Amino acid sequence: MVARQRTLSINTLLNAHRPRPRSLRPLARSIADAPSSPQTEDPHAYCKNFVRQHDYEGFLISQFYAGDNARAYFALKAFSNELAMIQDSVSNILIGEMRMQFWRDVVKGITDGRPPHHPIALALYDASKTANLAPYHLKRIVDARANELQAPVHLTVDSLTSHAESTASTLLYLLMSVLNLSSETLSHAASHVGVAQSISILLRALPYHAAKGRMVIPAEITAKHAVSQEEVFRKGPSAQGIDNAVFDFATLANDHILTARDMLKETGGKVPAGAMPIFSTAIPVTTYLERLEAVNFDAFHPSLQQRYWKLPWRVWRSYYKSTF
Repeated sequence: MVARQRTLSINTLLNAHRPRPRSLRPLARSIADAPSSPQTEDPHAYCKNFVRQHDYEGFLISQFYAGDNARAYFALKAFSNELAMIQDSVSNILIGEMRMQFWRDVVKGITDGRPPHHPIALALYDASKTANLAPYHLKRIVDARANELQAPVHLTVDSLTSHAESTASTLLYLLMSVLNLSSETLSHAASHVGVAQSISILLRALPYHAAKGRMVIPAEITAKHAVSQEEVFRKGPSAQGIDNAVFDFATLANDHILTARDMLKETGGKVPAGAMPIFSTAIPVTTYLERLEAVNFDAFHPSLQQRYWKLPWRVWRSYYKSTF
């Protein structure tokens, strides 16, 4: 990495569809009914174990949900992660579209009171009995992930932001329903946290996606710094301008965190009682941004590919201090 002074200190950084043909439906059902489909396990236990295996940070935050809220949390997180993983778990777009169609049918089945016999679908159905899970939000997440199959690369920041709002932010809206939180201010703040979370996840996964020949930083940013995508795929952190592009992308995430914080000034910067489980989502984001700055915005640095041993403590501390 070329040594270069940054003007952004840690404190600044941290404070700084198309309708589917009906013929897809029977195919989608056949995929869900395949022998590998986990249909016999207790739905709630399945979702909890799914999150434990695939979403370490989400599992850490689960400690702040109890009883029915915890079951709803795991159902929603398993649903979200299952959809996010489809892109990398299918061999072609058609299979991906069939799986997305299955999940659209799941949402309709839940609404109609007839969920398919799939553990995540059953857990979501149970959650819908105790929380007002808007079908619109569930379908919005499915549609956004389906669109991602067709266009995995974002040309503009606005496009990526819209996708993040339709996925991560929408999941936070659903979790607010689980906690019976109704506040326009909190919803707007949560939206910004969701966008920041999406950006940080993409930055952490940059080495993985680059190895697969995929650029996750919007072309608007890479073009600004004359970054050659092919060079990034071949050279990684040695590619010209990639550190500057990472810096800009990280700053964008930080800006969304700052905006979310500003929206809570009326409460003295503290998160209102009962809402901290939602905003705990920001702790892994700010922690990652701090670590990224410490390695001069080298997103390929080996230390960033490892779990941060202090994260559980930071999540716990921030929760009880009602800050992020």
